[in-house]
Amino acid sequence: MILKHADVVTGGGVKRLDIRAENGRIAELAPEIEGEGIDCRGLTVFPGLIDMHVHLREPGFEKKENIESGARAAVKGGFSQICCMPNTEPVADNKVVVSYIVNRAREVGLCKIHPIGAITVGQRGENLAAIGAMKAAGAVAISEDGKSVVKTSLMANAMQYAADFGLKCLCHCEDASLVDGGVVHEGYYSTFTGLKGSIRAAEDIIIAREICLAESLGLPVHICHVSTYSGVQLIREAKARGVRVTAETCPHYFTLTDAAIAEFDTNAKVNPPLREERDRLAVIEGLRDGTIDCIASDHAPHHEDDKNVEFNYAAFGISGLETSFALSYTQLAASGALTLPALAEKMSGAPARILGLEGGKIEVGAPADLTAADLNETWTVDPKEFASKGKNTPFAGREVRGRVKLTVVDGAVKYEEKRA
Repeated sequence: MILKHADVVTGGGVKRLDIRAENGRIAELAPEIEGEGIDCRGLTVFPGLIDMHVHLREPGFEKKENIESGARAAVKGGFSQICCMPNTEPVADNKVVVSYIVNRAREVGLCKIHPIGAITVGQRGENLAAIGAMKAAGAVAISEDGKSVVKTSLMANAMQYAADFGLKCLCHCEDASLVDGGVVHEGYYSTFTGLKGSIRAAEDIIIAREICLAESLGLPVHICHVSTYSGVQLIREAKARGVRVTAETCPHYFTLTDAAIAEFDTNAKVNPPLREERDRLAVIEGLRDGTIDCIASDHAPHHEDDKNVEFNYAAFGISGLETSFALSYTQLAASGALTLPALAEKMSGAPARILGLEGGKIEVGAPADLTAADLNETWTVDPKEFASKGKNTPFAGREVRGRVKLTVVDGAVKYEEKRA
């Protein structure tokens, strides 16, 4: 397979190159390669995007999403690799469930899907799950996903055991006792709507704890979906001290504020909640200066019945795989906050490095995982067009720039939007 006349995003900048793939790997990069191929004139080619935080719902919640529909959403969104969280039913806390996900992904045959195992059995926070067995079955990390491990000593043990098997703990940072039933950020809009708020400290306290553990133990830790200005600063200071901490954020945290809840739109109900403008700007600055390493969608698809209820009873989450790239390009690269190589690093290079995955680079010998997008095309988000079963998005009707046209996985085209 040859991609011709592409503007290729490399670590050194954007270069006009042809790309030849052979046996699933990039075999040649040159200004011109002989032979017929896919004409990529007008398209910008990134390393295949990698989303290290998605929910595929299978097994157990296939009404919301399944591995096939999630994979279709992924390749449509430009993702060649995704990592799925363990909050399934049964929980992915053992080698059987992890193996099931790996095998289903292979049967579907679209993007690469890497399971993330649970930290504790049943995600109950009592006993560590079988970390080594899950690693052997294909898990690439462990996480308690939508909750924090309450017992600090247990969290310390989890970090140590994970490190023994070459894995990292991906931490949802939330002190549940401080949240205490809060469904939005505590501030002007929680008062305006009468909805119970959750203060920033509920997130920051656990971020600080995980940093302290990482520093004391000399082990790595990864902070999921950072949303607060103070959390960004905690991570920035820890990195300056040499703590082995990495972090991610999501498009909704640098694109929206809690003003989105003013009309009780349950599609804007997420966990952690949308914050204030100060937080949004701090998250962008954290991405710009390297404090926040990567962008993840936290793709959380729900059936309409889960969202079409009173705000307090609605499920948390946004269906994000198909909007993540365009929102990130529009808000960060088109605005000048990030260069194209920096955006590629946030959405591909850093996730690969953090989880030890092959990919994240366009170079000879690397996997031929590639994402081609028209950066000049503007389009309007329409959830009815989503490949995901989850149509829950607060971005419906929003105009964005940058549309994925082609997704290549191991040298094979897995998604192609026909161009006029």
